[in-house]
Amino acid sequence: MQIVIVGAGLAGLAAADALMAAGHRVRLIDKARGPGGRMSTRRAETPLGAVQFDHGAQYFTARTPDFVAQVDAWAAAGIVAPWPAAGPDAFVGVPGMNAPVRALAAGHDVMWSTRAEALVRAGAGWRVTGDAGGAALDIAADAVLVAVPAEQQAALLAPHDPAFAARAQASRSAPCWTVMAAFAEPVAAPDSWRGGTDGDGGVIGWAARNSAKPGRAGPEAFVIQASPDWSRAHLEDDADTVAAALLAVFGAVIGTALPVPAYVTAHRWRYAMAARLAEPGPPALWNPALRLGACGDWLVGPRVESGFVSGRALAALIGGDHG
Repeated sequence: MQIVIVGAGLAGLAAADALMAAGHRVRLIDKARGPGGRMSTRRAETPLGAVQFDHGAQYFTARTPDFVAQVDAWAAAGIVAPWPAAGPDAFVGVPGMNAPVRALAAGHDVMWSTRAEALVRAGAGWRVTGDAGGAALDIAADAVLVAVPAEQQAALLAPHDPAFAARAQASRSAPCWTVMAAFAEPVAAPDSWRGGTDGDGGVIGWAARNSAKPGRAGPEAFVIQASPDWSRAHLEDDADTVAAALLAVFGAVIGTALPVPAYVTAHRWRYAMAARLAEPGPPALWNPALRLGACGDWLVGPRVESGFVSGRALAALIGGDHG
């Protein structure tokens, strides 16, 4: 089949790899400018030189056999490395968290800066319409898989499979405000710091010395992520206000005034982390009559590995169906 996958994050790419191995033709579309998704890395020029920040997922673990095998292959290729500061089983991408997603995407036909706005039935198949960098998007497919955050999936799925859409709508992702700051001098803080344990008042979820991760270069760089509750309460605040607030709280909880940053910015993730499941369900959704599917971490749980597991599960449901 000719399959279009909406979303080229870890879930969509994991599905694409398995589907191509089964003989299908796959095209992916993604609204981002390049690989990463929730494993994004941002690069910036500062007065101290070039700096990069892993401003999405900070690390990941591997527990299922398929993902362990994939991580082992990435490690052998120098694409990931252990980061003991986050835990004995923690890994990070090298030289940035987006490295594994970039490696997967390199083997596929991906249309970046492309937004799917509607799925339209066309006989027994589909047309995916939307915007491709300012031009009209209209591509044909025998099957369509949706691999974006749950809230965005619901709108695309609703006209065709209300049950799938209702499942997606019921999953509410947690938001996250993330501050990225570079300093001219060292900060007296641990390389990784998990919030909620040292009197941060529920403000900070995680903080990390990004420049201490394996394969990083450049000046002292920190990523500070607000807790879901604080992010939700301040979702519409402006970025400068958020950055000042989180830097002040972090300085207070580590017990030292932070140096004036040479560079600072903040990023708002509206759909940062999938909700924890109240009870387990299928890791992927597939309607064989319509040839319409859905995958993503929201179907499995709030871990990086969950997206990979869901994408592979959806590919297995489709199996060797060649139209």
